[in-house]
Formats: sequence, C-alpha cells, structure tokens
Amino acid sequence: MSSANGGWSRRRFVGVLAGAGSGLLGCSASSGASPESAPSRTPGTSGAVSPSRTRTPSAPAPTGPRPLYLGTYTSVEGGGTGIGVAVYDAGSGRITGRSTVTGVTNPSYLAVHPDGRTLYAVAEQDAGAVTAVRLSDRKVLGSRSTGGAGPCHLSVHPGGRWLLSANYGSGSVAVHPIDSSGALGELRDSVTHSSPAPGPGQDGPHAHQFLTGPDGGHVLAVDLGTDTVYSYRLNERTGTLTEVSRARTRAGAGPRHLTFHPGGRYAYLANEADNTVAVCAYDGDSGRLSVGTPQSTGTGPGTNYPAQFLVTANGSYAYLANRGDNSLTRYAVEAGGARLRLLDTVPVHGDFPRQIAFSPDGGLLFAANQRSGTVSVFHVDTTSGALRPAGTPFASPVAVCALPL
Repeated sequence: MSSANGGWSRRRFVGVLAGAGSGLLGCSASSGASPESAPSRTPGTSGAVSPSRTRTPSAPAPTGPRPLYLGTYTSVEGGGTGIGVAVYDAGSGRITGRSTVTGVTNPSYLAVHPDGRTLYAVAEQDAGAVTAVRLSDRKVLGSRSTGGAGPCHLSVHPGGRWLLSANYGSGSVAVHPIDSSGALGELRDSVTHSSPAPGPGQDGPHAHQFLTGPDGGHVLAVDLGTDTVYSYRLNERTGTLTEVSRARTRAGAGPRHLTFHPGGRYAYLANEADNTVAVCAYDGDSGRLSVGTPQSTGTGPGTNYPAQFLVTANGSYAYLANRGDNSLTRYAVEAGGARLRLLDTVPVHGDFPRQIAFSPDGGLLFAANQRSGTVSVFHVDTTSGALRPAGTPFASPVAVCALPL
C-alpha cells in the first residue's frame, strides 16, 4: 500500500492494468475449528441485500425505470467522481441517465439496507472507511473508519442493525452499528486474521468478503491470503464476533467470493488465484462450512481470476464472472444444491467483469466491467438459465460494482 489517500493495493493494480498478474495466486477439503491460535481482536468504541446476495422475487416483475447505483475508483486515472447514479428499464434492461453522489472516495463496493432507504459504500483506501448515503435525497450521512486498510466488500445483516465489511489490505473484518436513520456508528468489533500463515505467493491475510449465513446467526469471512473461510457467531445485541470454525481450501486457491444456494445447505466458492470453484456444505446450527473438491471454471488454461458467483432464486442455475476470460460461466445446480454441472461460457461483452448482480426480480443480470468502463446487461431465462444480451453495454468510468434496485 502507498499513500494514505487511496493508495494502490495489489487487488486494485490487478484490476486496472491490463495483463498484469495479481500476485494472488485451489482445494483440499477441510473445515472445522482450528487448533491454531485465535485471531487477534481489536474492540471498537462504544436483513441484508447486497450485490452478492441471491435475490428472491416476492412480487411480479417491475416495469419502467428502476435505480442503478455504480461503484468506481475516484483516485485512478479515468475513474469516477463518486457513486454513479443511473436508471434501467426493468423490461428491456436498457440503462440511461447519469448523475453522481459526490463526497465519497473509492466507492468500489455497494450495498443497500433491507428497508431500501440507505446505501452503503466502502472507501477502498489505506485508511479504510465505510459511508452511508440516504437515498431519498442522496445526502451523505457520514463515514466511519473500518479500523483497517483497503475495504473491498460490505453487506448488511438481515436484521438491519449491523454493517459488515472486509478489509483486504489488513486482512481484517469489521462490524458497525446502524441507527434508525440508517447512519453508521463507530466501529463496534474487528477481527484480524492472524492465522493460519499466508498461502503460497501471499504476503499476509486479505479479507475479501464478509457476509451473513442463511441461518442469520453466523457471519462468514472469506480470506484470499490465508486460503480460509472463517465462521463467526454474531451477537445481534452487541455486535461482537466469536469465531466458531475455519474452512481451509487447498494451498494457493485464493478464495474470493462465497454465495449460498437458496436452500441454505450449500454454497459456492470462487477461488481467484488457482482459477477453480468449489461446492461447500454448510451447517447452519454450528456455522461450519466444508469446502469440496475444486472444479473447472470452463475458461481454459489462461490467466482468469474468477470473481463472483450468483445463484438464481429458484436454485437451478449459477453464474460465475471470469475477469481474465471476459466471460460468464453458466452451471446447472443439481442434487438440491450439492452439485454444479458446467454448461457453457458466454462472452460478457466487456473487459474484466469485476462484479455481477441480479435485478430484484431475477430477470436481468448486470456485469460491471472494470477495464472497459462498461456495464453489460443480460436477460436471464429462468427456465433454461440462458443469458441473452440486453443491448449495448452502458459506459461508466472504471465500473467495479453495479447495484440494481
């Protein structure tokens, strides 16, 4: 990391420089409580929807314009000036309009509160922070330190009282309280992943995702640097974390992103460094995750860096964003979620798809293409899982996150 004002982390370097290696180099199945020492803890002072969460439609597909929020980097050449704001047509998928919520630094990942009133963004910089934005008038409600460096992911606990964030640079996770207005309080708890030792090619822990398990009582942190998914019990009254188990991937896998099947018993893990995916079994009573055998992304032998999984609300299909291959892999989900069968890959019509998200009704899939500065949209056939492009990709500076509401 360099300057304190949006310094370069290796994960950002990978995303912006075409053809560069990430230095983030798949999975012997292992899980459970580790005999190693517990992570170091840094106490702080005094239900969720995010781009990575599978969405379950509860109403007929909406029509007409819907809001779309766009994450970017503000400290790189050609980057944005804040959180991008656009609209999309829920029928055609066409994106139009452009404005910006300013006063937010490097908002590379976004999430919205379950009540739909407040947007949250990371400030991916050395002095990591998280920011709340009231959506009714797009007023920035303030920022809070994450107690770490380079936060790259955040999510809201389904109860709506806690914001969870992952600090990639410092390998730590953080919990912030959310008040009745949607604003954030000071850091409540933080855990640094001090063990196990970093995997091959890694210089330390790199927390890449922090999300809530389907049971609601456990939260899971995916750490690329230590090849481990940590499970914690979240005290929903105090916001404190207690580690309950660890699931190890094979050395050098570089786990990046975990997405749960709607049934809650299985999850799918994207391994960035060794270009594999794995089906994981999950026990909601204990919070224990078990990582299965690595599988192909369907992208061939070249450098790929798979980024993120999505699963359809009916649990029948899964999609993986492939940054190196510039494609989306389509899997059939079988055996109640226990098996992924690779079907095909589809060109994403952009360069370096960093993040993907469904529209709330599941009828559209959005892909944020970092290097081309575009957002691609696809119609999703919920019967066959087929993806069909919805027109020309939308231009957006250094597009690293697309959040359709």
